[in-house]
Amino acid sequence: MSYIDVTGKTEEEAIRKALQQLGLERDDVSVEILERAKSGFLGLGSSPARVRVTYGTEEEEVEKVEEKPAPAPAPKAAAPAPKAEPEHKAAPVVEEKEESPAAETCNDENAQRIREFLEGLLEHLESPAKVQVYESEKGRYKVILEGQKLGALIGRRGETLDAIQQLTNYAVNSGREKRIRIHVDAENYRAKREQSLESLAEKVAGKVIKYRRSVTLEPMNAYERHVIHAALQDKSGVTTYSIGTEPNRRVVVAFDRDKR
Repeated sequence: MSYIDVTGKTEEEAIRKALQQLGLERDDVSVEILERAKSGFLGLGSSPARVRVTYGTEEEEVEKVEEKPAPAPAPKAAAPAPKAEPEHKAAPVVEEKEESPAAETCNDENAQRIREFLEGLLEHLESPAKVQVYESEKGRYKVILEGQKLGALIGRRGETLDAIQQLTNYAVNSGREKRIRIHVDAENYRAKREQSLESLAEKVAGKVIKYRRSVTLEPMNAYERHVIHAALQDKSGVTTYSIGTEPNRRVVVAFDRDKR
């Protein structure tokens, strides 16, 4: 059997979207409610309804493979790194990664506006996270939310973190002629997610080349789709493109003889 996972504001909307994508009637599929819709404060902490719609026969399974990105590694996964310091090959890598957070925090006017907005937002969300602001380059600021167990601020596939980033950019840039760009991260989530997506891309590409069949991934946001496209742009034997409309736009990894 084949299936697709679709999200919507309500369970009914998600089911309707799935049927429209498949061109099938309700009686032609079976539906499983994976997540019910939840509301949140200003859209933060909320989550859409998510359903799995199963259709077709077992013979179609190779053609319609649903690959889910591996969950972002838990913070504990980084624990073995310090043990690798005595080893000659691992030591330089560990040192380079530890130098980055040592950069001094920024306290210019923009940084103060960013910090003021986020601290107020976090207070409303009853989050104990601390806000650290760095200027990565002129006009670009990196914000690190520090603290323990910040999963609620990250959300499913980083959706809450993306919402916080969008709200911060909007609030800080509102009414200003010269805009700045603000990148918000927590628990090094974005780097971990990118590594997970790159690993998924390689795995799916291998399956596409082996079976010579296209593989359609689950819905992803624009940034995540970019990571998949970039990871496979020079990969022999496959090509990538996107289909669908937001928020259910997906990447298709297809077999390409011309790139072999």
